[in-house]
Order: sequence, then C-alpha cells, then structure tokens
Amino acid sequence: MDAIVLPSGVSVNQRPVDLGPVVLVMVGLPARGKSYTARKVARYFNWLGYRARVFNVGEYRRHNLGAGQSHTFFDPHNVEGARARREMAHAALHDLLQWIGGGGEVAIYDATNSTRARRAWVRQVCQDAGVRVVFLEIACEDEAIIEASIRRTKVTSPDYVGRDPDDAAADFRARIAHYAESYEPVDDPDQSFIRIVDVGRQIVVNRIQGYLPGRLVSFLMNLHLEPRPIYLTRHGESLYNLDARIGGDSPLTEAGRQYAVRLADHLHAELPPAQACTVWTSTLRRTLETASWIGRPSRAWRVLDEIDAGVCDGMTYAQIARTLPVEHAARKADKYRYRYPRGESYEDLIARLEPAIIELERQRHPVVVVAHQAVLRAIYAYFLEHPPETCPFLSIPLHTVIRLVPGAYGCEELRLHLGPTPESSQGAE
Repeated sequence: MDAIVLPSGVSVNQRPVDLGPVVLVMVGLPARGKSYTARKVARYFNWLGYRARVFNVGEYRRHNLGAGQSHTFFDPHNVEGARARREMAHAALHDLLQWIGGGGEVAIYDATNSTRARRAWVRQVCQDAGVRVVFLEIACEDEAIIEASIRRTKVTSPDYVGRDPDDAAADFRARIAHYAESYEPVDDPDQSFIRIVDVGRQIVVNRIQGYLPGRLVSFLMNLHLEPRPIYLTRHGESLYNLDARIGGDSPLTEAGRQYAVRLADHLHAELPPAQACTVWTSTLRRTLETASWIGRPSRAWRVLDEIDAGVCDGMTYAQIARTLPVEHAARKADKYRYRYPRGESYEDLIARLEPAIIELERQRHPVVVVAHQAVLRAIYAYFLEHPPETCPFLSIPLHTVIRLVPGAYGCEELRLHLGPTPESSQGAE
C-alpha cells in the first residue's frame, strides 16, 4: 500500500502513547453493524468530553464518486472500482490523521478493512504518525440478523434511493458476497483487537491496554441492536419549585401529585401490564413520590440525584446573585464547568452518570427515568448527540414526558406535555 504524507506542521506524537490518541479501526463484512457501532462509540466518548469523530470511507465514496454504484463496483476483480475505493480509503485516513494532529483523541476509521494487507497498511500508517491502533471486528453469521440489517438500514441508504426494496436487497447481498471472497478475520495475537460476535453473544479482547480502550471494552459489552423506548421525565412540581429554590428534598405540591397521576395513566396506556418495564428514580423524595403512582418495579439510584448545589442548596438564584456575586458571575461565565462550592458542575455530573448510561444501553425493555432537570439534560444530550457543553441550556420542562427510541441512525424523540406548566418550572440548573 502507498504511504500517506501528513500536511506540513501536523504532529500527532504529543503525549505518551498510553495517554495519547487512539485510532479505532472497524473491521467486518457489510450489514454487520460496523457503522452503527462506530457512531455509538463516537457519541459515548464525545459525551464524556473527549474529542471523537467517525471517518466513514463509504461517505467519502458517495461524496466524491456519487451514490448508487451497483454491486459490480465492489467486485475485487473490478480493477477500476478497486482503484477508486482505495483512493477513498487513503483520503479518509489522511483526513483522520490530520484531525488527530489538530487535537482529536478518538478517531474511528469506518470501512470493511476486510483483508490482512489493508489492515497492515492502516496500522503502519498510523504507527508512523505515532498513533496507536485498536481493531474492532464486528462478526455475524446469524442470517436473521443480517437480513434484518439489510432490510432495516441498507435498502434505505443513499446508495439505493428510488430503488425497489427487493432489488436493492438483492444488490446489497451481491455486494456482501464480493467482500466475502477475500475476507480475512482479525487473528494476529500481536495486535490489539476486540471482536464482537453475533451482536454481543461473544466478545474477544486481545492486548487491550490503556484508559480509553479499557472504557471502550466496558461500553461495547452492553451494546445491542434491539429498539426500545426510554421515557425521561422530571418529578412533578415540588415545594422548592414553587419557591424557585434549588436542590433540597421537598415533597410534591398538589399540582405535582396531579402530574404523577397523569403520568401513570399515560404510561399504563402505552405500556400494557404484560409489558416488562422498569422505573428508575433518584433517592430524593420528589422523584419517589412521582414514581409511586406508576405501579411498576422501581429502582432508586443515587447516581440520578440532582446536581449537588453545595453551599447554595436551598437558595434561589436571586439570593445567590445578592449574597455570592462572585459565584453568580462564575456560573454565568461557564455554566457547564462551574462547580458550586462544595458541590458539583455539569462536567462532574456527566462523570457521575456514566454507569446509568451504560445500564440504559444494556436494557432491552422499556425504562422510565424519573429524575431532575440537570440529570435529564445530561442523559438527553447523550442520546440526541448534543455536545456536553450544551447540557445546561437544553429544555427539559416540568410535567412533560420525553419518549426516546434509540435506533441505528439516530434517536426518535416524542415530547408530550401532560398538564399545565407551573410558573416556576426550573430547579437546580
């Protein structure tokens, strides 16, 4: 394979290798879930505050060569097609390394990378640039899963716009067959790799070292493809909401109790009694009271407690501005990183919520999360792929239930307001 020359001034060997950036190289035949996994990984690391980005070779192909190539373009015996695909692979890897040189931390090289020769080239180019490589192979032999993937995502991709679904599916199966002719699994014991078989039925980990790769393994062990709804709602209005005070552990107002009843009725209509469902709450009184009307198994989880306002707990924002003007100004200047004295910042909150995110990814049945404004902002930002710095400004009003359904290419969202919004609908921000 040809070498790639980095642009002048680009340097990626700025930190010790065990603390430096990493390139995650996807491996696998089409319709195995590589791009789905790549996007999930990027979203996870971005939410945690790392700079992560996916470089998808297929997107380079569509942008530069146009969409709609038939399966013959991917035939390994098609010399012109092979040359064009190789050029796109070079372009994507070139941009990836340039991005890392500008401060990127987790770069995901999304392509089939189906032969040992192609993977050796990618690894060598990255090593020459001072960047470590981890291969992530997505393997699947379950024909039902593969067919579902083809029907669910591939026949509606830009490559098949306007095509008959059956014709598109047949063409894509032929594309898979072309790649399968030369496919070689990742099996070098000297390489760092993770292999996921049949959507998590088996996970093989080899020579994985370092902080970020270690977190990646934990995350991948909980991924699956099954769609399921996740309901996010704040507790009903509390006495502290009524007084515009932050924090505390106050009970619900009458309006808050009415919302709890309406929420329960709505969930009973959407989720029949035979439908498995789990309710998560914080350990604070206002969420426990709200969830008590739902009548489903519940779990009170301390990681879902509202952001800790420290010495400002129980105060209004007007009181903070009057008595702690320096703190008020600091919070206004950087709401995401501002930490209440003896309390938390949004950045702290996201770190605290990571176990809840991992558990939400693992769940295969509906989950109802009854929590608090800052907590739900952080969870919502994860699923809707908002940058973490935007968390403090996301709208999560009282007496509204948000229904999210994670999917292969994003997250469906439906908001339903279940009653009058109290005049003081905020809380700890």
